[in-house]
Amino acid sequence: MVQTAPLPDAAPANWVDRHAPAPLRPWLKLGRFDRPAGVWLLMLPGWQGIALADAMALRLPDPILLLKFFVGAALMRAAGCAYNDIVDRDIDARVARTAGRPLASGQIGVKQAWAFIVGCSLVSLAILLTLGPLAITLGVASLALVAAYPFMKRITWWPQAWLGLTFNWGALMGFAAATGELTLAPLLLYAGGLFWTLGYDTIYAIQDLEDDALVGVKSSTLRLGANVRRGVFVFYALSLALALAAGLTAGLSALFLPLFALYAVHLLWQASRVRTDAPMQALFLFKSNTFAGLVLFVAIAAGAFGP
Repeated sequence: MVQTAPLPDAAPANWVDRHAPAPLRPWLKLGRFDRPAGVWLLMLPGWQGIALADAMALRLPDPILLLKFFVGAALMRAAGCAYNDIVDRDIDARVARTAGRPLASGQIGVKQAWAFIVGCSLVSLAILLTLGPLAITLGVASLALVAAYPFMKRITWWPQAWLGLTFNWGALMGFAAATGELTLAPLLLYAGGLFWTLGYDTIYAIQDLEDDALVGVKSSTLRLGANVRRGVFVFYALSLALALAAGLTAGLSALFLPLFALYAVHLLWQASRVRTDAPMQALFLFKSNTFAGLVLFVAIAAGAFGP
């Protein structure tokens, strides 16, 4: 039977539940297309890497390259989510927020999910092959990070850090696709993105605190305990310092700084609002990172101009 109600971490008025044909809904939910924030959070580091490369060349980001990274991020995020759900289907069935997911609830079988992954991956591969040798190499290397991620919550208290390594890989790929090389600036941007993700995914995991503890799943949120807000402040402060260092190393103009300040204010505002007893607020704060990441992208792009 097709699940028609929105999943707990999807917007009640999301487009999948409102407009998609009923037979397609489980497939779209398998790829998390009812929750587009994840697409943005995977795509934006790639856009930031492209913007950094083009700003250093005193030009606006290449729109064709931005489009390729948008489509590739959407497809690879869908494939990654399906893979994660295959690995975690037994755990998901025991967690309230995830029990309605298509695999955990039996709406889609494991073989069907693998077919979905292959289809998304083949289209993504076709896009990757247009990006140049270094970007292709980095794209293939990212598969090791993706493959290991679902198991991190079983072996470390810091799976959010591994997600940071994975989700921000696009910063390196975007820079490499635009320039054919890597320098210190994109490496600093990547490191800053790692701590950004560690912060926002620690906030996201507040939703599952009780269930994760019951089923034995580890997270940075559980590890930090009463110090979650302080931890998020530290993660975001490190992220800001590294992103600023990336901009200064790249020689971005003074136009980078006002928008970077807005990015900083937003992250610190998020950290100040963190409460472990407010899961819906945690979801709202997590989703607001799409705006934050977009602001940093615009800040980097603006750094191509002015004195």
